[in-house]
Amino acid sequence: MQILKFDDLIEVPWRNGGGITRNIAKGLHLDQAAWTISRADVAQDGPFSDFAGMVRVLTVVSGSIMTLETPTASIDARPWEPVRFDGGLKVNSRLADGPLTDLNLMFNPQLCEGEVRTRRRPLVCDLPRPNKGLLAFHGLAGMPKVNGTAIAIGDTAFVAQPNAALTLAEGDALLEIRLTYLDHSKAITLCIAER
Repeated sequence: MQILKFDDLIEVPWRNGGGITRNIAKGLHLDQAAWTISRADVAQDGPFSDFAGMVRVLTVVSGSIMTLETPTASIDARPWEPVRFDGGLKVNSRLADGPLTDLNLMFNPQLCEGEVRTRRRPLVCDLPRPNKGLLAFHGLAGMPKVNGTAIAIGDTAFVAQPNAALTLAEGDALLEIRLTYLDHSKAITLCIAER
């Protein structure tokens, strides 16, 4: 298992000045992104970047509610509740109570299927890693353990073993990030963003 510490993430300012992105990892297929995982510090209301061709799963990991206004509806992104939408959808964000941080999983649905799930409460369980794909965990609160190793807030653990043994005490929480590759003939290379 490999752990990427929050302190090792590199800040990249947005072009529009509305926030900062910290890249965590990506999967490359023929030099194109099959998927990406990143954290974003959102400082103000504003438009989302266009990621047409990708599916986006956004989870507010700290701060309050962010309302995602689309041409046809409004979606409330609440803390620790993943929301899924088309990456090419025209979205304008509105912050309910000041700056926040969200975690984004984006993936090409022609190459893989992705899911983000919040795990919390006292919990002991084993989760299988996809035969072809990725299983990772992102720390939200407390010191949850994955295969006996504590995951701090903002750290990301990438599971190499066939199974992940989770142990969460009262007050612990993490995000389970799962990617399953759809076409086994297409090689996707894992790139973890380290300094």
